[in-house]
Amino acid sequence: MPIRQWFKKRENIKSTRRRPIPGGIWSKCAVCNQVVYQKELIDNFKVCPNCNHHYQLTAWERINLLLDEDSFEEFDKNLSSKDPLNFKAKKSYIQTLEESTKLTGLSEAVVTGKGRINSRPICLAVMDFRFVGGSLGSVVGEKIVRLTEIAGRERIPLVISVASGGARMQEGVIALLQMVKTASAIGYYQQLNLPYISILTNPTTGGVSASFATLADIIIAEPGALIGFAGPRVIQETIKQKLPKGFQSAESMLDHGLIDMIVSRNKLKQTVSQLLNFLSAGGDLKIGS
Repeated sequence: MPIRQWFKKRENIKSTRRRPIPGGIWSKCAVCNQVVYQKELIDNFKVCPNCNHHYQLTAWERINLLLDEDSFEEFDKNLSSKDPLNFKAKKSYIQTLEESTKLTGLSEAVVTGKGRINSRPICLAVMDFRFVGGSLGSVVGEKIVRLTEIAGRERIPLVISVASGGARMQEGVIALLQMVKTASAIGYYQQLNLPYISILTNPTTGGVSASFATLADIIIAEPGALIGFAGPRVIQETIKQKLPKGFQSAESMLDHGLIDMIVSRNKLKQTVSQLLNFLSAGGDLKIGS
């Protein structure tokens, strides 16, 4: 056999042994740039094992993280937004809503309902940033108010997980009114001496951070979460000063007293459960069904 053919045969053998790596098995961390095994990332609640960066969770991923298995009963599932202002920019508001519904499978930017955390009943609202940036519109406000009223009537704790870019400007003043509406509902609920815990995830900004998100008895944040009202760029252009490093991070908010604690995702359920045990000690809360 000519030596050229021998080498060609060897190359053919090598090529048959090579198998393409299927997509979706590895990903590169957006913060530390380390390659992460996708299954390991999912098993770690979407937290980078190298740098502890917390990726965003969908509403249902968050629900499954916090609640006992198969304990969640969803409320107002089909409640969806209309277009009161006939809003149009690059695309119409209706088109934006339709695209978000198709992307997420949700009817709105918040999922609300009742479930159990270590067998304790709670009312839970979870915002999903994928749906129009988790913005606060008329339906998001209405769903949170309805949930808060149920929690008050049934005398069970209220937990809200927040991920939002602020008020939904496609609804104008109607969206801004949801700040007052939700804050009033929370105020009435707290007059009943019932516990409310909020979980601030990345990002928590705008009208949501200025209303129900920061009115809780205990405010928890995930590591590295962006928390504030206006974005850093807007603030810097307004005050004409360079902002300090880490400005508006959860760690900075903890140092300045806006939040009560920072909790990693793998300890979140346990921490919320322990806090509810502490807050309900001697209180008039429903422990059973």
